Amino acid sequence: MTPKKPRSEKSIVDIAKALGISPATVSRALNNSSRISEATRRRVKEMAKEMGYRHNSMASSLRNRRSNIIGLIVPRISMYFHVFFITALQRRLQIAGYNLMICQSNDSVSVERELANSLYSARVDALVVSLTLYTEDVSHFDGFLAQGIPLVFYDRVPTMPTPAFIVKGDDYRGGMLAGNHLLVAGCRRIAYVSGPLSCSIYQERTRGFVDALATRSVSLPEHWVCHHELTAENARRSLRLLFGGNEKPDGLFAANDTTAIAAVEFAREHGIRVPEELKIIGYSNDPRTSIITPSITSIEQFPSEMADKVADTLISALKHSPDAPGTIAGRPVICPVDLVRRTTT
Repeated sequence: MTPKKPRSEKSIVDIAKALGISPATVSRALNNSSRISEATRRRVKEMAKEMGYRHNSMASSLRNRRSNIIGLIVPRISMYFHVFFITALQRRLQIAGYNLMICQSNDSVSVERELANSLYSARVDALVVSLTLYTEDVSHFDGFLAQGIPLVFYDRVPTMPTPAFIVKGDDYRGGMLAGNHLLVAGCRRIAYVSGPLSCSIYQERTRGFVDALATRSVSLPEHWVCHHELTAENARRSLRLLFGGNEKPDGLFAANDTTAIAAVEFAREHGIRVPEELKIIGYSNDPRTSIITPSITSIEQFPSEMADKVADTLISALKHSPDAPGTIAGRPVICPVDLVRRTTT
């Protein structure tokens, strides 16, 4: 069977010829200009549909120097926090007249670099980024800054000063809340499972947690601390090490809820009573933490509120209002966190 030859793209010139009017009139009719009568607008749109005309948004963006597209790079779309963040951010931006182009780095620095270059070439009006676990050099975003394209880092942000906009959670306070809560609950042999310290959120959570324990002169033994990607598989490997010695932890702070859930399952399998013998705190308040038995105490990050802060920052920056609240480049906007107590503590 001979492949069907694709039809050639139709332009406003083709529509104009078919209707015997000027291309300028066609353009105005397609853009619902009040200068064109309702009857002409209807005729033009019917002909455009009949001919299979497609609006060339790329050409329009080149003419107008605006694409009305915001780029977004997230580490993993499947993560609870980013699912809620994306939904809230997209809603706000659509109301403001922008579309969101979502990309996933899969926690790969090289993929993140390629995506930054692709979105720059696609002429997005602004870029929002949550960095990979291992991004320390953010120079692949320099082109946006050089061209005055608004750049917002959120959640996982650069660990070095940057002229970009920063919106992040109060991870230091989150670590403090976790540490203080375990101490008040009577824990003194406390273990900690964290993500890599190359990542800003784990640096801050660790610092807050260690400072909280220090207020009661409780040390964090090196052999009870693990830093790695916080997957369920890695968590189980770490838990076997943490509970493999003669002395067992009586408290555990897991720097994400996937690890906390793995800890509850591990305790059940090994006959460790929660919370009587082991108290567990997670981070993010993933919905799964409220339905597992026992339900898990966690740190709430309020992703929708962070999305609102990012949207406010973007919209102000795109309107060239550098003095608007929350839009001062290089000065972080800090979003609150809170402890949600459940039955694991």
